[in-house]
Amino acid sequence: MYLPRNLVSHLYQQLLRTNHSQSPPVLILVSLEPDALCACRILTSLLKRDYISHKIQPVAGYNDLSLAGEQLVQPMRIQAGGSGGLVVCLGVGGMVDISTVLGLDIISDGDDPTGGVQVWLIDARRPWNLGNVFGGRPDDALQDVNGNARLRKPGVLDGQIQSSYRSGYGGVVVYDDGDIDEELAAEREAFLSLSTMPEIEDDGDSLGDSESDSGTEEAVKGNKHSKKRKSWSDGEEDEEENRRPRQRRRSDSTTLVTSSPNPSPTRQRHESLSSDAIRSPSHSPPSSPPSAQPSSPRKLRRRLLRLRRKHEATLNKYYSHGATYSEPISSLLYSLAEDLGREDNDLLWHAIVGVSSLELYGRSMTGVGISTSLDAGGSAGWGGQRGERIRQVLRDEVRRLNPPNPNDSKGEADRGEASGIIPTTGRAPNDTAIRLSPEPRFLLIRHWSLYESMLHSPYLAARLHIWSDIGRKRLHKLLAKMGVSLTQCKQNYAHMDMDLKRGLRQSLLTYAPMYGLDGLVPPPASAGRGKEGWGFVRSWGWKACLSAMDVGVIVGAILEVGKHGIHTDATGRTTNGHRRSHHDIDHDEDEEGGLEAQAWVERFWEAYDALGK
Repeated sequence: MYLPRNLVSHLYQQLLRTNHSQSPPVLILVSLEPDALCACRILTSLLKRDYISHKIQPVAGYNDLSLAGEQLVQPMRIQAGGSGGLVVCLGVGGMVDISTVLGLDIISDGDDPTGGVQVWLIDARRPWNLGNVFGGRPDDALQDVNGNARLRKPGVLDGQIQSSYRSGYGGVVVYDDGDIDEELAAEREAFLSLSTMPEIEDDGDSLGDSESDSGTEEAVKGNKHSKKRKSWSDGEEDEEENRRPRQRRRSDSTTLVTSSPNPSPTRQRHESLSSDAIRSPSHSPPSSPPSAQPSSPRKLRRRLLRLRRKHEATLNKYYSHGATYSEPISSLLYSLAEDLGREDNDLLWHAIVGVSSLELYGRSMTGVGISTSLDAGGSAGWGGQRGERIRQVLRDEVRRLNPPNPNDSKGEADRGEASGIIPTTGRAPNDTAIRLSPEPRFLLIRHWSLYESMLHSPYLAARLHIWSDIGRKRLHKLLAKMGVSLTQCKQNYAHMDMDLKRGLRQSLLTYAPMYGLDGLVPPPASAGRGKEGWGFVRSWGWKACLSAMDVGVIVGAILEVGKHGIHTDATGRTTNGHRRSHHDIDHDEDEEGGLEAQAWVERFWEAYDALGK
């Protein structure tokens, strides 16, 4: 099942109404990524405000996910003595059959295999596992056990949850960010049709005319190991006539008819007319032409195989598109908070950091890579039009939750922020506002020197080939044309000459296009484009002023190497502070990856605490 975007708060509001002091805690499974970490921060803030108990479990991979299902999820099932509950998967499980991985597909004595456990699946990875999206309903599994049809779950139409849906049945619910309703109409039709088809063996028979027998035989061989389905839908018409001889053994015909759950509608009408003629001798023959001959069992079988192959080709085409990323889950969770009326600066900042982290790692809607260079500069170009819509919504939220002070226009002009200088301090000791800033595509410029920030920029590295000597020389020439000496640019940016900092942005706009660096910095704000491409910064009084990109880099570094970093001792052995790093783990003694996963989990909690400070 999937929850459409316009009903994003529907299930959470039902959770509020049904939760009580004796309810089991909500289990949150979080992947080890900055975006999932920010989404976890947003969700836990909402749960704390509503006094809903919860438990966070970091997941380092599919092995950890299976282990969490065995140790934490399966004991929640009613069959195991639990009382059901809710499991939320953030950034994990979208590409696999989550019911199988968590062990919620075990059927015993015809009971509900989920055992009253409902799974909320929120993931930005694509492609979806369509079994989670359009399946994931316990009543479908119970049909095969009992052998008879059951009533459909109320409030679910073709896998889509309606406003009349009531939780408490268990199953898997996928949170849709808009992709499923807009782009997966053909895949939904194919999946639902295949899920209702009968089990039939693909023995390599030709499905078309005699002219295309060779082509169909090859298609049969390629799909010989295709997945079997359970029941049959007879709503499709045969598009091709069978021109082969109709000589066949009756035993074969009898077997095929028995395997079909429903007789042909044409055959039913033919038998009805024949019985009426026998009962009434005075029945006159109809003036219309006689009805067509009923479809033979072999013809029906071919029709079914042809239809199944057509739908399987649709699903295979979807799965063969490759791995991409959709809307960040931190943005989706912020939409949930906004729909509940709980948005504030803290939740907005977590959403901004999560969106910036996907851009930082090059995870866009078209795959993994560097965003395209547009004249808008900054972060413009990442994610295409949809990515720009997400950033525009975040910019509007920043303006709404952080309105400008009309009495501070002169102070803002004095700081040079209106002219595009990168802010490095807050405006007051208690200033915690989020603002827009013309951030260049550099890294940690507030904490490093200008030269180091440009040297470690992924954008400049890809454009100038900085890893080579020629690339370094091109970087030095760019700085020379800007009028910045190597001595000055290697100073800490906070201590650089103020005149250089005032003219830095204009110099980059002038000389960067000469080296193919269009869009290195965003252009000045205009009435037509606004502040497109501008980044986000937040102040913590006079203590610090950090950009969202910097926070994404820091959180990602903590997840990868920890707070203490990686050090090399005299023997060449790498250590991670006082703990063993994943580089220090002997892979011979950690064949299953348990020690490495434990190190990842420890770094997860360090990053989780750092994000909240």
